[in-house]
Amino acid sequence: MTINEIKELLSHEPTAELIAELAQDKRVAVQKLLQSYHKRIEKAALEKERFYKMLSYERQYYGEGAKLIAGVDEAGRGPLAGPLVIAAVILPEDVFISGLNDSKQISASKRAKLYDEVLQKAISVSVNIVSISNIDELNIYRATQVGMSEVLLSLDVRPDVALIDAMPVEAEDIKTVSLVHGDALSASIAAASIVAKVTRDRIMEKLAVLYPAYGFAGNKGYGSKEHMQAIKNEGATSWHRRSYEPVKSMNLEAVEKQENILYSPIKDGYEYEPQS
Repeated sequence: MTINEIKELLSHEPTAELIAELAQDKRVAVQKLLQSYHKRIEKAALEKERFYKMLSYERQYYGEGAKLIAGVDEAGRGPLAGPLVIAAVILPEDVFISGLNDSKQISASKRAKLYDEVLQKAISVSVNIVSISNIDELNIYRATQVGMSEVLLSLDVRPDVALIDAMPVEAEDIKTVSLVHGDALSASIAAASIVAKVTRDRIMEKLAVLYPAYGFAGNKGYGSKEHMQAIKNEGATSWHRRSYEPVKSMNLEAVEKQENILYSPIKDGYEYEPQS
């Protein structure tokens, strides 16, 4: 076989017989290809082991009789501007999503790919876009808590258990479990963190077009130097949280009361378009 033919065979799932045959091949190029193949297989095995550990809480509750388990996480509790986005995701029991992890540990391009894979493989996904007026009226902690309850109850199917990142939540008859740093401990929560983060980042990128002075595409609403200077020069937009400093000290009128927006990315294919 030529080197290119061997390379093609090793890129798929070669048989044990072929691997044994190639091990006897004296060509240096063949041995390098074989070495790369073994490294790739080892890396894949380690990733499956890592992912298996991220399903430890899910396995616990499946073992206790749960049929459907949701993960819940949010993006945007800290920024001065933009909505809070909360996601709930129910993954199949036998799921495997390579590279799935806490969204903060993953590059934007990798998050986008994982977002698509989560939507493809999930049983149900729900997103709650929590309004600025809701955040200011309730405070961010309570708005997050209520928003997480809402997003769980809006799933297409009712989970038996919900694993939630670091927040005590009540949601009717759903058993809820709060896990500190849950987005790094649970695959279900990590999937929700990806959906929430990607959704919110896309909203902020759209707001950056409406309000170019604030640098929302880069800072995502956090208090960067550029953002703080823009608030000083331009004032606050309707997307700035009146309960957060320095906007709070500006004594602006409250944003008109808005409802949260709940939708299913799987069922609705919804893309939120913020208005100025």
